[in-house]
Amino acid sequence: MHNKERAMAPDLQEIVEQAADLLRAPATLEDRDFHLVAYAAHGDTIDPVRMDSILHRRATEAVRARFERHGIARATGPVRIPADTAQGQLARLCLPARWNNVTYGYLWLLDDRKQITDTQASKAMPLCERAGLLMARQARERDDLGYKVADLLSTHPDVRTQAADDLTDAKAADPPLTVAVLRTPSPEPLNPWLLPHSVLTTVWQRDHVLLIPQANTTNTLTRARRLLEERNAPVQAGVYTPCPTLDDVHEGWLRARVAARTAPPGETRDWTTLGALRLLRTAGDEALAQTTQTPGTQRLLQNKDLTETARTYLDLAGNVQRTAKTLNIHRQTLYHRLRRIEDLTSLALTNGQDRLTLHLALTLTPHLT
Repeated sequence: MHNKERAMAPDLQEIVEQAADLLRAPATLEDRDFHLVAYAAHGDTIDPVRMDSILHRRATEAVRARFERHGIARATGPVRIPADTAQGQLARLCLPARWNNVTYGYLWLLDDRKQITDTQASKAMPLCERAGLLMARQARERDDLGYKVADLLSTHPDVRTQAADDLTDAKAADPPLTVAVLRTPSPEPLNPWLLPHSVLTTVWQRDHVLLIPQANTTNTLTRARRLLEERNAPVQAGVYTPCPTLDDVHEGWLRARVAARTAPPGETRDWTTLGALRLLRTAGDEALAQTTQTPGTQRLLQNKDLTETARTYLDLAGNVQRTAKTLNIHRQTLYHRLRRIEDLTSLALTNGQDRLTLHLALTLTPHLT
């Protein structure tokens, strides 16, 4: 399309207004994740579903599930949704916005009295096709932004700088951000249409990397985790926040992936909570192993019960009573185990430096490859 033609082409808001005028009904355009794209009034007819979509910029999960049961995701033509009096929902007409056999969104028209005939609805389908084309272009642009996010994670500073400049020029991100890393057994990319528009995402070194406006972190992580866990085992997630500028994303990603690496499956860890585990960011695994492990600690690690005893004892700051209670053993049994730990490691648990050496070895070793 030439620039002049593009300038004259209607945008999504104009398409919705044209549809409302053509079909003489209130119209709402949502993407396929039920995020509000545009709306146009026609008269004063409204119901709670339409009101929520406009006020909160998206429909609820319950509404989405209710409407999708009518097959709208696969429909190639108009679909009538009956009223649901229990929910205060008026009947409506759904026109899928499709392009190249892919559904990119839905044009909704309130039609409780079934005043829109099939012939009238068919006349609006070219508008929906146009909307589908525009939304397909937007999806491609989001894919391009994903490549720019990957460039922010490059080892080459000049590539990162260019990507930060390009994303700033495109007004694609609004710092401060949360950098999130989600780890799954298989890293098929998240569909960006299934996440809020303000979230940028890519896959880099088998990490799902998300750049999230700080205020939206919790809801977005919950949504992303649910999407990934539909096809994978429980997700390990790590976050670094706040990330003040796009230039800081690379370091934020490195920290968030350490947090994800240490998170139990199904949980999220924040970089700020890692304590000594932050050392995983400062050096490679081999260097950390050589620094923190000794022949004695390696011998200890071969004994599961003594390893658990030593870790619990040190985590509880050497409190014998609490350690025995936590391990559900007699205090004399604990004293016996502690002596065996000292014999195996050649470290004195009454010596601060020796305790530090042992505690670091026990803390880091489970996360070293």
